[in-house]
Amino acid sequence: MFNLRHLLRMSKWARNPPSEARVKLVIGIVVICLILFAIERWIGVPDWMQMELPRRQRIPR
Repeated sequence: MFNLRHLLRMSKWARNPPSEARVKLVIGIVVICLILFAIERWIGVPDWMQMELPRRQRIPR
């Protein structure tokens, strides 16, 4: 289940953890994404932001 690469990365992080500023940055980005998701979920998305796939036109035979 765990790859050797994961174990090596975890040991590297345990020896040299990321700085406090980097941790705050990542947490801030995650919070912003969650806020945007909640706004889209509760309020909705404007019509101009919705993606509609073009309908296939059938060629008459």
